[in-house]
Amino acid sequence: MADEPLLKLNLVDVYRNSLNEKVDVILRHQELSETVKLNRLVKGTLHITGLRGAPLGRYKIEIDPPSYRSVSQFLNIRSSGSTPLEIMFPIDTNKIGSVNFPTYANLSAELKTLLESSGKVKGFEGLNGKDLYDAIGKDDIRRAGLLNIAAKTQRTVLTGGKTVLSAITELIELRGDRFFAVVPQQLREDTKNSMANGLFDDAPSLLHHPPKNYEPAGSYKTDERYGNLQLTFFAGAEDWVADIDIDDAAGVEHIFQVIRNAMPGRDTHPYSIHQILIGYQQIDPGYSFNV
Repeated sequence: MADEPLLKLNLVDVYRNSLNEKVDVILRHQELSETVKLNRLVKGTLHITGLRGAPLGRYKIEIDPPSYRSVSQFLNIRSSGSTPLEIMFPIDTNKIGSVNFPTYANLSAELKTLLESSGKVKGFEGLNGKDLYDAIGKDDIRRAGLLNIAAKTQRTVLTGGKTVLSAITELIELRGDRFFAVVPQQLREDTKNSMANGLFDDAPSLLHHPPKNYEPAGSYKTDERYGNLQLTFFAGAEDWVADIDIDDAAGVEHIFQVIRNAMPGRDTHPYSIHQILIGYQQIDPGYSFNV
């Protein structure tokens, strides 16, 4: 006798840890007027019975956890036995109570070198190194953005073996979603050369405006589907600068299949970029959340 259909549901965060909170689960049959609803504490695998199996095993599942974004997707239940399904949830940025940032001593050597060489950051003039990092820490969003981009640029290795982060000379402005930096012209050349192996491609630069007395000198983006690093270069009379950001490209909505009820700009929040980097690219910016 065939075993009854069983859905084995694993609900995890971007670190692939169990959510460890009560969730609402709704399974809507896609051919029949049947709905299964439950509210359960997630600690490991949820076993859900009472479902139809193939050929009538098509369901839409909607899951709403308190601290994470709601997710919806379609699934097919096997005719008998267990159907395993793992669903990853991005944190709800509105539910974050506090952020655990790394100390200066625990930053990467490359990022500390960059901070030490950055004594003229807009709004933080005269500060560098640990003093600069601590001052930035008064604004969680700005510090999160810095750590996101630092982690991504440190993992982006150019043709020749040098990372993008190690090539940046000096920070000049920090925002939550990007930073502006002095860079050598050689970084632009190395970026262009890295197009040959598919690391970068040309990108539009319409939303990246040149600083005063600088001219546009090309914009390039890494080839990931979501969470792309974009380098937009500007040439001055004597130096070069770059606008460096991570483009989420609606990543939270598509990677995690969240139910689209976000306010404009929510998915480009640095904390959402953090979730894309960890969940999709396995790049950890080094900070975590308390909800």
